[in-house]
Amino acid sequence: MEQQKLPNVTIALVLAILSFVGCCCTSGFGGLIFGGIALYLANKDEKLYQQNPSDYSNYGQLKTAKTVAWIGIILSIIIVAAYFYMKSTGMYDDMMEQYMEQLQDMQN
Repeated sequence: MEQQKLPNVTIALVLAILSFVGCCCTSGFGGLIFGGIALYLANKDEKLYQQNPSDYSNYGQLKTAKTVAWIGIILSIIIVAAYFYMKSTGMYDDMMEQYMEQLQDMQN
């Protein structure tokens, strides 16, 4: 019998990569969302694989997707924690003011 591929591995891998990228681009919140969805899909496929391992051929990609998703989630948690810390101490507002001043200086 020919081995088939797990159905959600490619989507989980793409979402895991997006979680890794999203942790830096969206203050960490995008990374949490994409990473959570990627882990959900990967766990769903892992249960399917555990039922009959000889039927599926891309288990290595599944492990890669889970690893990248966890890295994205951990980085996102760190960035979200730093964001909330900076927001609560007022450092974020100071940083944004300095950023806006630099933008205005560059335009002039």
